[in-house]
Amino acid sequence: MNALQNGKEVATLGGGCFWCLEAVFDDLKGVTSVESGYMGGKNPNPTYEQVCGGRTGHAEVVQVTFDPAVVSFHEILDVFFVIHDPTTLNRQGNDSGTQYRSAIFYHSPEQKAVSEQVIANLGGAGLWRDPVVTEVTPAAVFYVAEDYHQEYFARNPGAGYCQFVVAPKVAKFRKHFLSKLKKTG
Repeated sequence: MNALQNGKEVATLGGGCFWCLEAVFDDLKGVTSVESGYMGGKNPNPTYEQVCGGRTGHAEVVQVTFDPAVVSFHEILDVFFVIHDPTTLNRQGNDSGTQYRSAIFYHSPEQKAVSEQVIANLGGAGLWRDPVVTEVTPAAVFYVAEDYHQEYFARNPGAGYCQFVVAPKVAKFRKHFLSKLKKTG
């Protein structure tokens, strides 16, 4: 899918477990859909087990479809960089491996330019002790993850991983971006 289609834009982001990213972007004004999946690897039609094994080269990603008249790609990246650690290579928390890398898979030259500018600004701001290692790579084939991964947090809020990993990221997002929530309360 091109960056802009039928008035909607697509962003594809990897920042650790896709359950965390999906739960956050589901709540952002202007986002019309979020799908969990895989991108950036060599094997066609990878399964979750293959990706988690770290041998396919794919990252767990979310494909975010949004209305650029409501929320910009830059704002999508602002949220992205608040909710994950872009300074840890192939790791987010206890999740480690290339499938958990920080990545922006751009769909247009404009997305590439915005991504590089945001990363340069973050690096220059000195927010982190370590440099930003987020890769900026052309979008490749997006493979939708298995059905049980879609809306995982919404369907399993009581699961241990959701309570201890996903919920704190959602809370952090809501605290930082209260005015950008689809709904409050």
